[in-house]
Amino acid sequence: MPVSLSVKNVPDETAEKLKMQAKRHHRSLQGELRAILEEAALRGQKKTVAEVYAEVRREGISTPSEAAEIIRADRDSH
Repeated sequence: MPVSLSVKNVPDETAEKLKMQAKRHHRSLQGELRAILEEAALRGQKKTVAEVYAEVRREGISTPSEAAEIIRADRDSH
């Protein structure tokens, strides 16, 4: 069951930075705080290969084999 948390006495500057970060990620402030807490809670836990692969794909990170294909296609086009 979800738990409600409250953070008191957050400096104005910190709150503003968090609001801007939330806006960049297209989230509400609550959504951004949840994401930060989830990431912090997961830090240090080992991930499976499948989890790492899914994260890499979600982030749009290219693999070296894709880079080689792009270079080869560029060379062939000249």
